[in-house]
Amino acid sequence: MLFVCYPKCSTCKKAEKWLDERKISYEKRDIKTQNPTADELREWWEKSGLPLKRFFNTSGNLYKEMKLKDRLPDMSEEEQIELLATDGMLVKRPVLVDGDKVLVGFKEKEWEEIV
Repeated sequence: MLFVCYPKCSTCKKAEKWLDERKISYEKRDIKTQNPTADELREWWEKSGLPLKRFFNTSGNLYKEMKLKDRLPDMSEEEQIELLATDGMLVKRPVLVDGDKVLVGFKEKEWEEIV
């Protein structure tokens, strides 16, 4: 299981604590120092079944600075994936990847059902 997070993120800390309390083993990866590649993001998006917009950290400063709320609707999915791959701070976190299951963000109820 791969746990992609930003160590300073409070939501990521809650998710990690949740995993640790349940003694679930995982490989931890810092999204800022090891940004997901376009291929990884494409694969995670396809496995997640989520709209691509859910992979964007819409509350992040970079998202707001780049005015992505207005730009994303005019971008192709491939352009969006390539953009996400440029900076881990654009990606909503945490991301939990377990085989064919991918969770984006931490909602305890959702994680309990899938993990």
